[in-house]
Amino acid sequence: MMPTVFAHALVGGALAAFLPASQRSRRLIVGLAAVAMLPDADVVGFWLGVPYDHPLGHRGFSHSLCFALLVGCIAPLLLHRGEAVRMRVLLGCGYAAATASHGALDAFTNGGLGVGFWIPFSDERLFAPFRPIMTSSIDPAHAFGARGMRVLANEALWIGLPVASALGLVNLGRVISARVR
Repeated sequence: MMPTVFAHALVGGALAAFLPASQRSRRLIVGLAAVAMLPDADVVGFWLGVPYDHPLGHRGFSHSLCFALLVGCIAPLLLHRGEAVRMRVLLGCGYAAATASHGALDAFTNGGLGVGFWIPFSDERLFAPFRPIMTSSIDPAHAFGARGMRVLANEALWIGLPVASALGLVNLGRVISARVR
């Protein structure tokens, strides 16, 4: 149970707006969107018999901050080989933030067992104190039915609107900054 992959990708890709203009490319946006969706690869564990509440189960290690840091270290090495070390470090922070955004969104959902933010240091699963985001079904057959449409409408309100607002404010700030100069 989670927000849809669309919501995770939207948040991840939107983080490109906060990285240097020289780096904002289709490759970066797609990369950020991909790593924001990556933690849900753990659903394979359901079919492999890994219990949900296991540290390697759904919303476990792959949703942890440790995993986000690992992705932040590896993604720039794979996707931005020609960049200076300083730029790769900055991009790594972006990839780590995009990956961590996945667990953050999941913590705001109204279902599941919580998110293992601190795995491997603690197996405790946590939720945000406010949980307005509806969980979507893992089964693609149910994703586009009546409930799936309610989930998408809920995400438009609780995820899409804040992302659009943040991007609007970033762009407004850039316009104002350019005019002041």
